[in-house]
Amino acid sequence: MKFSFKILLCMVIVMALALGFSGYYFVNYVFETSLEREVGQALDENSILSFAFETAALSVPAKYNVMPDTTVEEITSNLEKSGQDSGRLLRISDEEKNILYAGDGFDVDDELLAQTDESVKTYQVIESKGKYYIHTGTAVTALNRVLYLETMRDVSEVFEERAMGFSLYRRVMFIMLIVGTVIMHFISSLLTKPIRILTNATKRMSAGDYSYRAEQVSRDELGQLTRDFNSMAETLEQNIERLEEELKAREEFMGDFAHELKTPLTAIIGYADMLRSHRLDEEQSIMSSNYIYTEGKRLEAMSLRLLDIIVAGKKEAQLQKVSAESVFDYLKDMYAANKNMRFSFDYDKGEFLAEINLIKTVLVNLIDNACKASESGSKIEVNGYALDDGYRFAVKDYGIGIPKEEINKITKAFYMVDKSRARKNNGAGLGLALCVEILKIHGSELEIESEPGSGSCFGFVLKSSIADKDIGEAGNEISDKDITKIIEEKEENTNED
Repeated sequence: MKFSFKILLCMVIVMALALGFSGYYFVNYVFETSLEREVGQALDENSILSFAFETAALSVPAKYNVMPDTTVEEITSNLEKSGQDSGRLLRISDEEKNILYAGDGFDVDDELLAQTDESVKTYQVIESKGKYYIHTGTAVTALNRVLYLETMRDVSEVFEERAMGFSLYRRVMFIMLIVGTVIMHFISSLLTKPIRILTNATKRMSAGDYSYRAEQVSRDELGQLTRDFNSMAETLEQNIERLEEELKAREEFMGDFAHELKTPLTAIIGYADMLRSHRLDEEQSIMSSNYIYTEGKRLEAMSLRLLDIIVAGKKEAQLQKVSAESVFDYLKDMYAANKNMRFSFDYDKGEFLAEINLIKTVLVNLIDNACKASESGSKIEVNGYALDDGYRFAVKDYGIGIPKEEINKITKAFYMVDKSRARKNNGAGLGLALCVEILKIHGSELEIESEPGSGSCFGFVLKSSIADKDIGEAGNEISDKDITKIIEEKEENTNED
């Protein structure tokens, strides 16, 4: 059963009970009020008749010391006839409560008469032959006699009015229930509209339409529930989009990785097969061997970079105070032998929190990228700036630059703006991806400014004091010694090249 029908059924039951009890109480209250009024009038009429009987007894001739029974019957008959229009009946009994006179239709038992005495006036409501009467009894004193006068007043009209009231109220209640059911059906539908909207929204979302949002039609608790549902749907949609992007990025990564492996492997296999199956002269052998060596070194560099990215993604940085001077001294020594570029190292003295070997890796990658993007003899600027809350590094070149639409893509693994130029320099498109991962666990990010034809500037800021929550969290599946060893081997290979 639908929730709206449950509400409707409960409201109809409550309304029916309320109307039933209230109608019964109202009609019965009117009836009891009318009956009480009739009882009062019957008792008053009894008193008046008693007084009239005593007054009539005074006119009896004085020769009688005691009123004869015939006189009693005559006076009672006259009193009954005088009130025939009111529909009253009279009955009178002697001292021993023997009936002396009873009007036509006065057919009741003697129970009330037995309860009546000189000090007690009694009454009861009785039914006789389909009619209702108020039966009263009282004692009358006349000419040394104590008589008992009983009256019956017809009150059938009061009972008929009650029956008519119940019948009318039942019809009114039935009409009110029908009208009320229609109104309450509308109200229940209005109240449950937010629930129906949410139900439809959940169906749409379960069918895959995560962009669908439920319409808010009220500002009550159900309206708040709708807002919470939409907020949940928004979060769910964002998470699904993020997962889809990650899945797409993973597929692209695997495709790029397979492509990057295929190119050098094809060259290696081809030239190796040439050396194996043909008799080549010295020059051709050296050329083939050189291709094999060059592509093998590119595979080695790519595998080391991939390992570095995996390590950086799983590592939690062990931060310690590092002086900017020691880092720049290391960079000067490393690139002192490079005569193809003009290096400028300009820095402020200062300290920052970092894991020194990882930050050196970031700077070396940025400088190598700057060299690859520049013509021979170009200027490469490596600068350091002391900030109030940290230290900023910047590597600037005056090379080919990066188109604006490519800037957000170059930090992805295997992505290269100029693939032919990158492969010529043994590039695999992994250096910036490694930098991003290392900076992430330092609570920093890579800043890129570039303009095609004017060069690029890559920078990042390291904090001098950093909260735990700002450091990227990761497992310790690979030890610090392993990381250091991998980086040192990579640097040695770079220096050998």
